[in-house]
Amino acid sequence: MPKSVHSERHRMIAAALASQRRAKGLSQAEVAKVLGKHQPFIANIESGERRVDLVELMDIAKIIDLDVVALVRDLQDSPD
Repeated sequence: MPKSVHSERHRMIAAALASQRRAKGLSQAEVAKVLGKHQPFIANIESGERRVDLVELMDIAKIIDLDVVALVRDLQDSPD
C-alpha cells in the first residue's frame, strides 16, 4: 500500500482544494493569511507535498466554501 501522501485520494483532496480556491478567486497567500500561516503552507498542501489533517481541511474548506461532505463521498468512491 502506498503512503497516503502519494495516494489517489490524497491527490483528489489537493486538487479539490486548489480548484475551489481558484474558483473563489483567492490566492494561496490570502487563504494562508486567514489561517495565520505562510503561503508555502497552502502551496505544499496543494502540490501534494504535505498532508492535510481533518481540522486543517475543515478550516481551509470554510474559507474557500468547499463542501467537505461531498469531497469525502467522492473519496469513498475512489478505488485507492
